[in-house]
Amino acid sequence: MPPNQPVAHRVAPMLHRENAGASRRPVRIVHLGLGNFFRAHAAWYTERADPCGEWGIAGFTGRTVDAAEVLTAQDDLYTLVERGPLSDHYSVIGALSLTRDGTDQHALSDSVASAATVIITATITEAGYVPADIDPQGVPARLAIALAARKNAGGGPLAVVSCDNLPRNGEVLRQAIVAGQSEELTAWIATNVSFVSTSVDRITPRATKQDVEEVRRSQGYVDRAPVITEPYSAWVLSGAFPAGRPRWEDAGAIFVEDLDGYVLRKLWLLNGAHSLLAYAGRLRGHSTVSGAIQDQIVRSWVEEFWRTGAALLPDPTDAVHYTVELQARFSNPRIVHKLDQIATDGVIKLRTRILPMIVAADAAGLATSSLLRVICSWIADVMSDQTSVPDAEEHAIRDAARCEDSIAALLALVDPWLGGDRRRVDECRQILRDLGSAGRDPELDKLDG
Repeated sequence: MPPNQPVAHRVAPMLHRENAGASRRPVRIVHLGLGNFFRAHAAWYTERADPCGEWGIAGFTGRTVDAAEVLTAQDDLYTLVERGPLSDHYSVIGALSLTRDGTDQHALSDSVASAATVIITATITEAGYVPADIDPQGVPARLAIALAARKNAGGGPLAVVSCDNLPRNGEVLRQAIVAGQSEELTAWIATNVSFVSTSVDRITPRATKQDVEEVRRSQGYVDRAPVITEPYSAWVLSGAFPAGRPRWEDAGAIFVEDLDGYVLRKLWLLNGAHSLLAYAGRLRGHSTVSGAIQDQIVRSWVEEFWRTGAALLPDPTDAVHYTVELQARFSNPRIVHKLDQIATDGVIKLRTRILPMIVAADAAGLATSSLLRVICSWIADVMSDQTSVPDAEEHAIRDAARCEDSIAALLALVDPWLGGDRRRVDECRQILRDLGSAGRDPELDKLDG
């Protein structure tokens, strides 16, 4: 290339290990679910906690092979962009040592059976925890086969770590894996496999073509799989690692005996508010979290939701401080977190995020209208003319929406108890009328940039 050729016209090289100075690490961790959140969170923690390069990750996709193909083409490296309100911080993450198609059962079983592997992590979304005997193609079933291969190979103990937004997610994953397995395999798992529960917290929107171009322009190389995330990150873990682990605490992770308070704080206050923003924001004409939280009406609903949620948690003072942080995080205009992304798989998210809050509020004698508004916003979204978002229970949603009393039917889809409570159904009718009267203000579109 001529030396005097303008930089803007030079062909940027593809990101690879030689130009990044990143050697491959020995694989000791197997991960299922090779999405952006894992790469912004657990892989990032591993990178920061492993300065000597001793903990490599074999990453397997959860649903499609696409991520593995893109990452393999660039030596399993990617750029993490921590996007603050004013500036970006770039880092190349080299913790992934290989990436594979998650449906390649032979490769997955070989990796899990390897004596070097001592940890399995998973980010498969709430909808991915289908018991192995119900979905033989799901991740729990694939992990059951892989653990059987480890047992047959005489493999030693290891830890399985769930990193999804479910209370006691390690136990949920254990139950999903052992469902329908032989007594022999179940007994081996009970003796040799620990299941670690975690609370994970880092907002990570999907990267765009514009993000790919920005990395090329600012860093001078082509990365087709960058990850955009916020500066904030938290990881709290509870459970045993019988064969060792990276020193994740050196990167800021916290290890505790009792995880429940951390999980509920994040699941209810962040994820619950995200669901409210997703559905109410879409109804109000917004497309992003930062746009929706700037809408005075939506923000007032979120703040009311937070007040109720904070009162339900063990330490309301800490919860209030957390919501102050959340408002600042949600308001970051440079994190383009699409409401459509958050709105996916609404039924299971409402069951895990909002329904337990309603039960807790009932037990505490607190009003539940601010909590029901989340479910009602989802119902209004379902019944509106807006573009639908993917949901694992799409057919059941359609059937419920066609019922004579669609409100009761959709509430019953979240939980039969809700749909059968006439007082609550009537309360939801009123909330839906109020949502309708709030209207959609096209002048607010500018808030989404």
